[in-house]
Amino acid sequence: MSKPSSTAAPTLSIVIPCLNEAETIGGVVKKALEGIASSAVDGEVIVADNGSTDASAEVATSLGARVVHVEDPGYGNALMGGIEAARGRFVLMGDADDSYDFRDAPRFVEKLREGNDLVMGCRLPGGGGRIQSGAMPWSHRWIGNPLFSWLVRRWFRARIHDVYCGLRGFTKELYERLDMRCTGMSSPPRW
Repeated sequence: MSKPSSTAAPTLSIVIPCLNEAETIGGVVKKALEGIASSAVDGEVIVADNGSTDASAEVATSLGARVVHVEDPGYGNALMGGIEAARGRFVLMGDADDSYDFRDAPRFVEKLREGNDLVMGCRLPGGGGRIQSGAMPWSHRWIGNPLFSWLVRRWFRARIHDVYCGLRGFTKELYERLDMRCTGMSSPPRW
């Protein structure tokens, strides 16, 4: 695996928000490290711990991840804390519950190097993905997600096939321009 030097910023930061995921975080960190190695870039794995009371942070640290402790509760706060701590030009984010495979990192790095600011993962077969058994309710898999993804493609001409996929790659510069503020999974619009 390529390791960043203490003076040079890595190319890729994999950010994993975490709250009490000791059972899965080890496998997720290992896959993230494999994804960095197969991407042939300098990289880092950041676990943004949001107050875990189990051994999540210790497991992640023992495998080589940098753990960032995020005090303010909420999934959005954990993501923002991890992304702000990221030193990479590119950021790949995904959950700590092993629902996404970070070994797909080379595909994201390739698209980001082509000049894309945002690269979405896809779990739906229509976009080339696969859904693990029991990972998504029937109504979301066959109605909700395909319908909303189709609307996004139609309205915004975005080539997105799984609008709800949480495995996303983006440039750190895009993140800084967006001025993210959502502290949870979602928040009501400001009027």
